[in-house]
Amino acid sequence: MNMLVQLRDWVDARLPIVRAWDTHMGGYYAPKNFNFWYFFGVLSLLVLVNQLLTGIWLTMMYVPDATLAFASVEYIMRDVNYGWVIRYMHSTGASAFFFVIYLHMFRGLLYGSYRKPRELVWVFGMLIFFALMAEAFLGYVLPWGQLSYWGAQVIVSLFSAIPFVGEPLVEWIRGDYLISGITLNRFFALHVVAIPIIILALVALHLLALHEVGSNNPDGVEIKKYKDENGIPLDGVAFHPYYTVHDLVGIVVFLMAFVAIMFFAPEMGGFFLEGPNFEEANALKTPEHIAPVWYYTPFYSVLRAVPDKLLGFIAFGSSVAILFALPWLDKSPVKSIRYKGTMTKIIILAFVASFFILGYLGGKAPNPERTVLSQICTVLYFAFFLLMPIWSRMDKTKPEPDRITMDGGSLGATLLGAVIVAILTVFPIAITEWLHAVNAAAAH
Repeated sequence: MNMLVQLRDWVDARLPIVRAWDTHMGGYYAPKNFNFWYFFGVLSLLVLVNQLLTGIWLTMMYVPDATLAFASVEYIMRDVNYGWVIRYMHSTGASAFFFVIYLHMFRGLLYGSYRKPRELVWVFGMLIFFALMAEAFLGYVLPWGQLSYWGAQVIVSLFSAIPFVGEPLVEWIRGDYLISGITLNRFFALHVVAIPIIILALVALHLLALHEVGSNNPDGVEIKKYKDENGIPLDGVAFHPYYTVHDLVGIVVFLMAFVAIMFFAPEMGGFFLEGPNFEEANALKTPEHIAPVWYYTPFYSVLRAVPDKLLGFIAFGSSVAILFALPWLDKSPVKSIRYKGTMTKIIILAFVASFFILGYLGGKAPNPERTVLSQICTVLYFAFFLLMPIWSRMDKTKPEPDRITMDGGSLGATLLGAVIVAILTVFPIAITEWLHAVNAAAAH
């Protein structure tokens, strides 16, 4: 043991590992009232590690060649020992990544984690989200199935809407006059090397920025205001061992759900892995309906809601870019949803419902009724952000406490909110589908 201590001290004199540990774990004090919503940050890191490790293993067997890519995936699934497990860990992990990231972002929206002094934390987080969208799209092309090929064709062709430089840009992205083996090779390089490096760098910056200003909490109170004689926040606890042990509970529950899906429903009825993608890419056979994976569908629905190609592309890009501006759009005097008024809560519920509806519509074939509903929800989506400086000022708020409370939050209020969102989501969709059925019957 003495030798290990001496080795640690020798290394620490040359590389400050103890100081780094104290800064980010043992000596980092987090608010003591974290609740359920704060599990999703560590779960994001867990899924990131899963994606990196399984991705490295898959590259050992995958062949980035247009004539061999599909067969190499089939080889992994059928002939490599436990290859199907690794592949399903990776494909399920992609959807799990977006699931936890969306909930992580929603928690930030609820408790004002983007507000001063955490603007950079939010910006780095949004850059991670943007890079993750690019990474998932590039990875989606690699199996070289029907939807991989035609999905790439649709998404890449969007850039042709840019005036003057659109067509040359599309050709540059593809590396050819159409989606081909050259495109597959460069997408493979970007997916395996370039984008993961960017994501890892952004994650490091995200954590460094977070630990510099400190974590937010459900009350939106800054715990650094009140410290004891040793400089320790009165409302804080050391991240290790308290939250490392606390987070193990969430990790175990998450892994149980993850493994259950991976073994019993890896395709999730076509939401995670679509049926047409089990057919090899064929440039001469277009699938009946081309739609992205579920985590892109809200933004894809915004794209389709605008008839003009250029304006649709702008709306599509803006639906992601506007999230970066959130720290400067919210003018509320309080951070947390706990102390905001009824108006804010209703608006957030309507925003979440519109996001879900856009997600549903983005995965369905367009028709006039669905297009109208997607246009309405697109207006609501952008209105939430663009009008935020107005409605966040108008809302009646309650005063924030000086010190954090140990209130875990109202389970009843959470369930009521979920029920309201479900009603706001299902009712417009049901009306739209009914109108479509009536119009289709009348046409016949």
